[in-house]
Amino acid sequence: MKKTIFLLVCLMAAFSTQAADIAAGKAKAMTCAACHGANGVSPNDMWPNLAGQKEGYLKKQIKAFKDGTRQDPLMAPMVAALTDADVENLAAYYSSLK
Repeated sequence: MKKTIFLLVCLMAAFSTQAADIAAGKAKAMTCAACHGANGVSPNDMWPNLAGQKEGYLKKQIKAFKDGTRQDPLMAPMVAALTDADVENLAAYYSSLK
């Protein structure tokens, strides 16, 4: 019985969270493309490639720039206005690329 309740709670949690929207991430990534490339592959060694990075890693880094735990004078203003959904969508988009 406890296992059934636990599985039910897990399923409810899984379905109650909204999946990231890759298309919305792609649209939001237009600003990022100036430095990180149109497809997440940077044209310059100065900026990292984002394509193919792990989704969790990308979310962690964007959030770190946003909350100031990771500092960069170029990135801070770029991520300042991003919502949590934007971060999820951007991470989903870039992690979906090769």
